[in-house]
Amino acid sequence: MPNGTAPSSRGLAQLLRERIEGGEFPPEPDGTPGVLPPITHLMEQYGVARQTVRSAISHLASEGLVRTAGRKGTFVLPRTERRRIKRSQIVTKNTAGMYVFPAASYADEPWQTHGTPHASYEPAPAVAAENFGIAEGEEIVRRRRVMSPEGEPPFQIVDTWLSPRAVSDAPKVAEKSTGPGGYLNRLEEVGHGPISWQEVTRVRMPSPEDARLLEIPTSMPVMELILVGRSGRDNQPIEVTIRIIPGDRVELVADLIRDESAAWPPKDGRG
Repeated sequence: MPNGTAPSSRGLAQLLRERIEGGEFPPEPDGTPGVLPPITHLMEQYGVARQTVRSAISHLASEGLVRTAGRKGTFVLPRTERRRIKRSQIVTKNTAGMYVFPAASYADEPWQTHGTPHASYEPAPAVAAENFGIAEGEEIVRRRRVMSPEGEPPFQIVDTWLSPRAVSDAPKVAEKSTGPGGYLNRLEEVGHGPISWQEVTRVRMPSPEDARLLEIPTSMPVMELILVGRSGRDNQPIEVTIRIIPGDRVELVADLIRDESAAWPPKDGRG
C-alpha cells in the first residue's frame, strides 16, 4: 500500500468497490457470478487483519454489491439500474381479464417468475390478521410469487393473503390455478365486487427469508407496499397483498400540483 499504510475497513471497502465497478470480477460465461479473492489473499495483498477484510465485505454487502456464501466465497452481484417510476393510482384490466395495479415497471415490459408460484396455508402476519379480525399466526391462505423483469435477478416478492371468508365464499381462490382473470375475479363473481383498494408504502429491514428470495443481504432495507382490498358487499377487507422490493432497485416519483391558494400569479395580487 502507498506509504506502507494499511487501509481501514471502509478504505478497503472503497478499494474493492472500485475494482468491482471497474469490471475486475466479471461473471463466468455460464452466468455464474464473479468471485472476490479469498479473505487470506486480501489480507496479504492489503496488509490488513482478517476482521478488517470481513468488515469491508460487510460494507459492500450492505450496498448490494456482493453476497457471501460461506465456504463458496464472496460473490459479486450483477448491477441493475435503479428504476425511476412514476406510479399512478389507476387500476386497469389487461386483455387476459387480469387486474393490473400500479407497479414498479415500465409499460408493456415482459416479466418472469422465479421458482413456482404456489398457494398454501401459512401463519397470518400482523397486517393481515389486523385487517381480517383474526389472531396473528392463525393459518390462512397465502398466494406467493417471486418476480422480476425478464433477464433480471428477483425484483419483488408478492404475497396475497386471503381472508377466511374469501376462501369460504370462493374456494377456487385457494387453488393453484384460479381460472381466467385470477382470484380477484373469483371473489367478485360471488358477490364481493366491485373490490376497492388502498395502498400503504413503508420501509423495513428484510427477514432472512426475504433476503434469501430476493438475493440481497439482510442489512439492505426493503420497500413494502401493502394493498388492502375491500369487498364491495360490506366494505370489509377481503384480501391483503404485500409487495417487497429491495431498497436499491427503485425510486418512486410524483408530480406535485399547485393548489389554488398557491397559484401564480397570485389571484389576490399579493406575492
